[in-house]
Amino acid sequence: MSEVSIAKRKEKCENCTKQVCITEMSRKSFHLFEKLLLLSVNEGSQLLLSACLSCDGCLSEEDNLKISQQSLEEVERILALNKKCDVSKHKVLVASVCPQSLPFFAVKFGLDITEAAHKLCSFLKRLGVQYVFDTTLAAGFSILESQKEFIQRYRRRNHDSHALPMFTSSCPGWIRYSERVLGSLVTPHICTARSPQQIMGCLVKDYFSKQQKLSPEKVYHVVVAPCFDKKLEAVREEFYSSLLETRDVDCVLTSGEIYYLMEQRKVSVEELDSVPLDQVLGEAGDAALVRHDGRGSEGFLEHVFKHAAKELFGLDVQEITYKTLRNRDFQEVTLERDGETLLQFAAVYGFRNIQTLVHRIRKGRVPYQLVEVLSCPGGCLSGRGQAESETGGRVDKALVQQMEEAYSSLPVRLPEVNLTLHTLYQDWLQGQDSLQANKLLHTQYRNQSQIHTQPPHMQW
Repeated sequence: MSEVSIAKRKEKCENCTKQVCITEMSRKSFHLFEKLLLLSVNEGSQLLLSACLSCDGCLSEEDNLKISQQSLEEVERILALNKKCDVSKHKVLVASVCPQSLPFFAVKFGLDITEAAHKLCSFLKRLGVQYVFDTTLAAGFSILESQKEFIQRYRRRNHDSHALPMFTSSCPGWIRYSERVLGSLVTPHICTARSPQQIMGCLVKDYFSKQQKLSPEKVYHVVVAPCFDKKLEAVREEFYSSLLETRDVDCVLTSGEIYYLMEQRKVSVEELDSVPLDQVLGEAGDAALVRHDGRGSEGFLEHVFKHAAKELFGLDVQEITYKTLRNRDFQEVTLERDGETLLQFAAVYGFRNIQTLVHRIRKGRVPYQLVEVLSCPGGCLSGRGQAESETGGRVDKALVQQMEEAYSSLPVRLPEVNLTLHTLYQDWLQGQDSLQANKLLHTQYRNQSQIHTQPPHMQW
């Protein structure tokens, strides 16, 4: 289920244009890149080599090895070692569950999201996981840092050509495509705030491990996510400490992989207890599950838009009206006053729409100050790690609709009013504008396109 086997790199690979990648790559590795490798024109008659991302049809052996360790087998190996080895050599297993994964389990279990989360927590703890968190707290950090960065970029827009537009940075498929293919055209415009996954990694390996009086390498951190591409994000070089020999996130498992494990072990929902999720600060009681604004992702566009309207123009925006352009995955929102357009943001999901966006960037025709970019059509709930039909290859639209309904049932809470975030900013990061906050909540994205020569016949 979790094996990744990818053909060895070739000096010049044209398999994408011949659609050979589909047959040569394993089913799982195909999932990792299908959004990028299978972007076609003329309704599938030809594949764009530009959509081949960074790898020219394959991954390096090093990447292949790293991703192969992002597996159920690896987690089960760690669990087995804990049972065999001396207690002093045990790994403390911590699982962090993305809020976009919880609707999947709610639908599969036939329960509301809160009860489904409790059942999932029970299953993970039965396996041997000691702590189970949800990553909404980390997403709150990412949203607040993105808001702050947008205001800074907006205010220097007149003397910094790279300030705007700002592109969101939480989608690893989009980030990899930007770094390896688009390069300097896009990378200076990407928000430097870390994704919720990687901020959660810092919370667990830095703050939580200290609270538990554990060294970070003694903690094995698993993230449950809706998307296979999150495995690629976890193995990025900057999220590894060579000094401690540990990653912020040791392993990413998709919602589907966890559900597969339940089926494999013949665990029924009825036999599982209802166990509340743990809290990072360790406070007693079960904190209510909440979500951020947005239609199934983390709502970066909506939060930044409302914050910018207030901060820059003194306007309180309660409801955002989306204008659909090409399709429901290419929408824009506008802030106007007295007939003047003050802000114009866009949500661009799926690589067909991303291709349109890049066309406009190259021609200098992007009117937006911020673009929320996600590689999955429909956003994070539609990640192929949980939304694929049982027959494989296509998104189960009925399942996605059910997940959207379940997700929208959660109450919305602004990160600005989350007292835990404010406490952690002071106790963990020594303030919102500290060097520690910048170090742990931000990263840099680099132009790597020069090391991947683009063929002269690449089409746009």
